[in-house]
Amino acid sequence: MGFKSKARKRRQVAAAAAGPEEKTVEEYVGEAKCDVAGCDNWADKKIGGRKLAFDRAADVWGESGLNKDSRRVTVCKSCYRAWKKAKKDEPTEWT
Repeated sequence: MGFKSKARKRRQVAAAAAGPEEKTVEEYVGEAKCDVAGCDNWADKKIGGRKLAFDRAADVWGESGLNKDSRRVTVCKSCYRAWKKAKKDEPTEWT
């Protein structure tokens, strides 16, 4: 027997001894809400949320379209994609 066949055999024995691989998937409960008005999604980084500068977010949604007046605005993944699509054709600030 070679190295690989021994490793496969040991892996099968270890998997059988460990028992069935049933993992329960818990639904994620977020902590931070999206700051875009009318959006009820979670904006946690774990599930794709981002933080944008208030001025950049106000360019797309306007100041009345945002719930927060701080320097940074948290947005969910779908709102970030909408922002990115709206800003796609504009030149970057540093070039």
